Amino acid sequence: MEIEGRLMDASNATLRAVITHGSTVARCVYKPVSGERPLWDFPDGTLAGREYAAWLLSEATGWGVVPPTVLRDGPLGAGMVQLWIDDELQTDDAILGFVPLGKVPRGWKRILTAHDERGRPFVLAHDNDPRLARMAVFDAVANNADRKGGHIIDTVDGRVHGVDHGICFHAEDKLRTILWGWAGEPLPDEAVEVLEKLRAQYTAGLAEALSEHLTAAEVGTVALRITQLLQDKRYPSPDEDRHAIPWPPM
Repeated sequence: MEIEGRLMDASNATLRAVITHGSTVARCVYKPVSGERPLWDFPDGTLAGREYAAWLLSEATGWGVVPPTVLRDGPLGAGMVQLWIDDELQTDDAILGFVPLGKVPRGWKRILTAHDERGRPFVLAHDNDPRLARMAVFDAVANNADRKGGHIIDTVDGRVHGVDHGICFHAEDKLRTILWGWAGEPLPDEAVEVLEKLRAQYTAGLAEALSEHLTAAEVGTVALRITQLLQDKRYPSPDEDRHAIPWPPM
C-alpha cells in the first residue's frame, strides 16, 4: 500500500492510497486506528472496527451498500481499508441534494426546507429510488448516526454505495439521516424478505462476527432493530425529541 494523500475534510485521519497485489492495482481509502479522535458517545472499540462491522452487515443483506472493506496493517498501522469508489455522475444525474423551491424533480421526496445566504428558498430532497430505499433500511438496522448526502455515492455503473460508517451500531437510538423520505411508509416486500434473512443469519454467525468489533449491548440491539422493523413493517420515523438529520446534511 502506498499513500497518495489525505482527505482534508475528514474529521479523522482519512488517506487515499494505492494497493497492489500482483498485477492488480486499485485505489482505496485507508483509515488508520492511530488517526482516530476519541468520541465521548462511542468510547468502545474503534471506528475502523465499526466500519468493518457495517460491511459485514451490508454483505449479509446482499445489497452491497458498503464497498469492499477489510481490516489490515498499513504504513500508519492497523486500520480500515475500503475500495475507492469514484462518483463520476453529472449534476443533472443527481439523486439527492438541495434543490431550488419550485424545481424539485417530480417523484422526489422532500425532507426539509432551507434558505441560502441570499434568502432564496431551497428544499433538501431525494429521489424515490429503490437503491436509496434499501440504504434507508440498512441504516435503520445499523443505527447510522451520520448518513449525509456526501456519504452516498452514485456511480456510472448504476450502483449506489454508502461510505463513512464509523459511528454506527450504538445501543441507543441515534439514527441521523437525510433519507427520511419513506418515514412511516410500508416496507416493500423485498426489504421484509431481506430482514427475515438477516434475522436468520444473526443467529447463524452474524452476531458472532459483529461481536469482534462491537459491544455485547450493541450486537444485541442489532437483533432488536431487525425484530422491530419486521413487526412494524414500516420505515422508521424521526424522533421529534432529538436531531434526526446530520449536520451538515450534504
